[in-house]
Amino acid sequence: MPDDTMPDRKQSHVVVIGGGWAGWGAAKSLCEAGVDVTLIDGMVDPTGSQPITTKSGKPFEAGTRGFWKDYPNINALTEELEAGNIFTGFTTSAFWSPDGLEATAPVFGESPQWPSPLGQALATIKNFKRLPIQDRLSIAGLLYAMLDLYRSDKVFRKYDDLSAQSLFIKLGISDRLINEFLRPILLVGLFKPPEEVSAAVTMELLYYYALAHQDSFDVRWIHSKSIAEQLFEPLSRRLMSRHHLRVLGGTVVTRLNVSSETQRISSVEIQSVKTKEVKVIDDVDAVVLAVGAKGLQSLMSQSPECSKAAPELVAAASLGSIDVISTRLWLDRYVPIAYPVNVFSRFESLKGAGGTFFMLDQLQKESERALWGHDQPQGSVIASDFYNASVIAVMSDQEIIDRLMHDLLPIAHPEFRNAKVVDYEVRRYPDSVSHFSPGSFRMRPPLETSVETIVCAGDWVRMGDKEHGAKGLCQERAYVCGLEAGNSLIRRKIVNGSNQSKTIQHSVVPIRADEPQVVLGRVLNKIVMDQIDGFGLTLPWLDS
Repeated sequence: MPDDTMPDRKQSHVVVIGGGWAGWGAAKSLCEAGVDVTLIDGMVDPTGSQPITTKSGKPFEAGTRGFWKDYPNINALTEELEAGNIFTGFTTSAFWSPDGLEATAPVFGESPQWPSPLGQALATIKNFKRLPIQDRLSIAGLLYAMLDLYRSDKVFRKYDDLSAQSLFIKLGISDRLINEFLRPILLVGLFKPPEEVSAAVTMELLYYYALAHQDSFDVRWIHSKSIAEQLFEPLSRRLMSRHHLRVLGGTVVTRLNVSSETQRISSVEIQSVKTKEVKVIDDVDAVVLAVGAKGLQSLMSQSPECSKAAPELVAAASLGSIDVISTRLWLDRYVPIAYPVNVFSRFESLKGAGGTFFMLDQLQKESERALWGHDQPQGSVIASDFYNASVIAVMSDQEIIDRLMHDLLPIAHPEFRNAKVVDYEVRRYPDSVSHFSPGSFRMRPPLETSVETIVCAGDWVRMGDKEHGAKGLCQERAYVCGLEAGNSLIRRKIVNGSNQSKTIQHSVVPIRADEPQVVLGRVLNKIVMDQIDGFGLTLPWLDS
């Protein structure tokens, strides 16, 4: 461990690799503790000060991401930055299949509030258009499994070893509920079908719909511009002006150099995306890896000393990733969709992918001209994203747009057949999202690695005793993990600020505590199941 008794220790320098929510969370916690920080990302401008645009000058964003009710740390950041009212109200959403409207998700906070899960059941009792009540009731076993999930680390890992599909079948969930409701939710929530995702991570996601507070599933959106422009830009500006943060955009880290003698990070090698020029950043005291499996794999393959010192990072780099396609369409007329947020379900045209579409002209009505690059608006603007999209990715841009306009969107409203596409943009993001496959939990990177000067951040990172209530692939968890990565370096005295007396950890706001009946259910289940385990018995769906 470092000697914290040494006098006049210099200000530490930390390199943060990755400019998403995790990277900015780490940069914030470290900068505000007085640490010298360099943030590096392959994007030309990870600060959000130069918005992403199409060739015709219209705005574009990679993926449309919502902000759930229980995002206390992002909400706190928004207030701290004095960003103002940047969100829409909480919105309804709709699920569409080839048969038409399947279900809607209401704004749960607008219904009378009842204890969970009764409140969720009452609020949605009329929202399923085709799914019989007996199929909906078959989810009861899954609610019990959610209570059982955190009984112990051993039990959690057993659930993680199961696929969601296997657990659904063992619990007696009906085929219709799986295929018409759970499958589309997983394809757009965890970006893979139930056969390919961990049952444990699936239950963490579904917890917000089924067992958390009635209004925990309520979601809202950025009402103008992009997330980067509304939040990353003012945050980066503040950190650069007040704390001298350095940001290297259009740059990738190609190698982590770890000293074989001290087992500590010594330098990082970087390369310009545009010029391919290679440089070395020396005097690096710590590194935050705020990257996914694809980025980690690239780094580990070129960092032999680091790979040897931290084999858990090599294991994490071997995990799979998911292809994503983001599209945006500008139409010549307005299509009066009743719901601004929509999910595609069971369409043959999806080729196994999950699909969503958002009516941006509704969500960003107050800034509609900006959606058209400040030209005169002509009609609806749609953002549509596809996940698990490796089959669709090989299609041409025009084929993807035609599939949307002819096969998918007209199910939601026939006027789409008459609309003409004035402009469009299609962008592919291969291996861009973490894949939480069965058994992957033990291979996911830990917050603190075997190299004490390297920490990990991101929604896929195992946070140990710093685990936050926000679960799964979400912005809040990524941001909190970034904060905690910085806090870890400070808490363990790996790094020092310019004023050591003020080198303090960043606060982290917990989500709302579970309701009493949920807590009681977990406690009683643990008491009973610990006794049963003592006799060598186990739950039938966990019996290997």
